[in-house]
Amino acid sequence: MKPENSKSSKGDSVANIEKDLRYISGIIKQKGRELLSDYKITPPQFVALQWLFEEGDMTIGELSNKMYLACSTTTDLVDRMEKNLLVERVKDSHDRRVVQIHLLEEGKRIIDEVIKKRRVYLEEVLKDFSEEEIQLLQHNLEKLHQKMR
Repeated sequence: MKPENSKSSKGDSVANIEKDLRYISGIIKQKGRELLSDYKITPPQFVALQWLFEEGDMTIGELSNKMYLACSTTTDLVDRMEKNLLVERVKDSHDRRVVQIHLLEEGKRIIDEVIKKRRVYLEEVLKDFSEEEIQLLQHNLEKLHQKMR
């Protein structure tokens, strides 16, 4: 009987982890949207800026794939960001048919500020955690992230 109980127990734990991760993700998304209300960008624009900030210049097609959006939707998104001086289109020096999306200083500033505000929020949430609990959480989240890749 014990093996079945441990399977059921593990299954319950996995279900609870999935549920907690889903709820945490929703809360983070909502908090992120609240933080963005101070800026002239939409949540999808923020996601695009984050990709450019983390990965560097990329084409509309590459950005579309990262964001799971149609190229036409991404083109509209980039048009609006370009109009607000957050990004610019730059022709590739080796192949003039290729156009890269380049993050401008204003886009970098917004990403930097919002990420700092997110970290302040997370610090507040974790204030009652011990240093050991924080290290263990970080280790386990990193391990989970690596396994999912």
